[in-house]
Amino acid sequence: MLVAWILSLLNPAPLRLRRRGYVRESGLLHARARRCRGAWAPHLARARAAVTGAVAACGRRRLAVVLGSGLLDDVPLHALAAAFDAVHLVDAVHPWPTRIAVWAHPNVVLATAEISAGLADEVLRAACAGADLVVSANLLSQLPILPVDAYEARGGEAPPRLGSDIVAAHLAALDAVAARGARVCLITDTVQREEDRAGRVTDTLDLLHGVPLPAPAAAWDWEIAPFGEAARHRRLIHRVHAYPDWGAARGQG
Repeated sequence: MLVAWILSLLNPAPLRLRRRGYVRESGLLHARARRCRGAWAPHLARARAAVTGAVAACGRRRLAVVLGSGLLDDVPLHALAAAFDAVHLVDAVHPWPTRIAVWAHPNVVLATAEISAGLADEVLRAACAGADLVVSANLLSQLPILPVDAYEARGGEAPPRLGSDIVAAHLAALDAVAARGARVCLITDTVQREEDRAGRVTDTLDLLHGVPLPAPAAAWDWEIAPFGEAARHRRLIHRVHAYPDWGAARGQG
C-alpha cells in the first residue's frame, strides 16, 4: 500500500480526476503490476501480440489511438510508433513510466480524458476521429468500477443497469468507429474465477455485467492475483478475449 500511495502522489493528473479516484486506482494498478510481474507476463505478451497483429493488418497507417493506455505493459508502443505517423495515448492518468517511454517517440501524444461512461460515447468518438487503428486493451471491464464505487462511497447503491450500460456504451462506440472504416482491436477480461489450492472454483464474477460478446479470435487465462496477493489460499484468474478485428467479429467486416 505504501508503494501505491507514493505512486499516487507522484503521478500527475488534473485535480478533478484525482478527486474521483483515478490517480489512486492508477497507483494501485502500478503497484500490483510490479508485485505480479511474473504471473502477468504471459497475459501481457499475448495482449501485445494481438495488438501487433492488428497493426500488421492495417492498410492505412496515419493515426493509431490507444484507449486506456495506462502503464503500456500491454501496448507495443515501439511497434505502434514505428508503423503510424501519429499515436495518441488516451487515459485519465499517464503515470511516469509512460511519460518517460513517450520521450523516445516524437510522434506519440498523451491525451488526458476520463475513462468512464463519458469516454464511451461522444468523447471516445472525438478521440478516435480520423484514426486508422483504435486499441481498447484491458479497459472494458474497468470502466464501471469507479462510477459504481462512487454510489457506494456515498452510502447508496448503484442503479442496477449502470455497469451493463457503461460496458454496452463503450462497445457501441467501438462499433461506430469500426463502421467508419477504422480497424478496432479489443482485448478485455470477461469473467473472474476464484480458485483454491486444489484447483476448485470457489466463486465467479461476470466482469462485463451480463453484456455478451461474440466468439473471440483468441482467448486465454490471466492470473491476475496469484496465491498470497488477494488471499493466502485463493487466487483470481480472469478469462481474456481478444478481437484484433472487432468490426469483423461484430459482422461489420
